[in-house]
Amino acid sequence: MPTHVALLRGINLAGRNKVSMADLRQLVTSLGHTDVATYIQSGNVVFSSEQADTDALASDLEQALAAELGVKVRVVVVSQDELVGVMRDNPYSDEPNPKMVHAVFLSGPPGPDLEKRMAEAHQRAAQKQPGNRDTAQIVGRTIYLHTPDGFGRSELASQIVQGAAKAKPDGVVGTARNWATVTKLLGMCDA
Repeated sequence: MPTHVALLRGINLAGRNKVSMADLRQLVTSLGHTDVATYIQSGNVVFSSEQADTDALASDLEQALAAELGVKVRVVVVSQDELVGVMRDNPYSDEPNPKMVHAVFLSGPPGPDLEKRMAEAHQRAAQKQPGNRDTAQIVGRTIYLHTPDGFGRSELASQIVQGAAKAKPDGVVGTARNWATVTKLLGMCDA
């Protein structure tokens, strides 16, 4: 049975969209999924399912979260194979600190204007933080973000994550996870 990772966007942040991990595990199990496990409080769920369609899995989970827990958030689901690809394709694999690399998982294929929006984000960040060393690259439906001076201080990270949070006309949104979390989630898939 295929293993998947559901990434909930914007839960348990600043007291908003509170979801206990026990409730989240129970909800995912109630949808007929097995081997359900969560990782930290930011909405990372590893599970097995006979369903292979990640879009359908995400939609079902979004609807269940709203109906059962009263929380309306976007969910991105990736298969274990997709997560393996994200790990393999990391253009910043030489960064020794896994908290300096983030993957922004997109809910679908990036639209044709994403490259332009990324270039604009780089330009705005350079204006606000001259001399910053942050970079970002798009590979498939993942934006890789390298913030050698720290994610929390990065104007580029702020620009990209805020931009990913807003649904585009094509409905694509994104949610970010640091590389340590991405690595842990893949390890959980393998367990």
